Amino acid sequence: MTKKLNNLLIEIKDCRLCEDHLPLGPRPVVQASSKAKILVAGQAPGRKVHESGVPFDDASGERLRDWMGIDREIFYDASKIAIVPMGFCFPGTGKSGDLPPRPECAEAWREKLLSNLPQIELTLVIGKYAQDYHLGTLQKKNLTETVRSWKEYWKIKVLPLPHPSPRNNIWLRKNDWFEEDVLPTLKSKVQKLI
Repeated sequence: MTKKLNNLLIEIKDCRLCEDHLPLGPRPVVQASSKAKILVAGQAPGRKVHESGVPFDDASGERLRDWMGIDREIFYDASKIAIVPMGFCFPGTGKSGDLPPRPECAEAWREKLLSNLPQIELTLVIGKYAQDYHLGTLQKKNLTETVRSWKEYWKIKVLPLPHPSPRNNIWLRKNDWFEEDVLPTLKSKVQKLI
């Protein structure tokens, strides 16, 4: 890891930008190395991840690792996989699940951090907020159509994914093409990169 990236990660861990808006206080959760070839761009940590301080340390993480075809050891090897959510801290819970990531986080840190990850060859873009940031106007009319158009984004080394949360079981059942078409390609690419 470069000294510049190491210093940036220390700054991020000490960040208190949106402290007043975080019900459990700040606890930035991020994993990065200048050697990483895969970037997992998610939403924001959930309550369980906030408590452990380990990204995707929950049922969503288990499913994501399964989708990628890797184990915990590889997933948590920062020299292989960077995990950089849109918001680094748990934003709290709303009526239908966790609140959106705090916008201050991406504004303050995202470009600085991504510019220190020069070897990324595949970005997994999970959920609406990450897709808004990484795909912008290239998105389709909704998440399903964006994910269904994955081959278009593959050319730019980006793969949009639904959130791996158990809350998305219904979506996964309705969209069996995702498991049949997308996941084999994802697993193959991950194996080549790690």
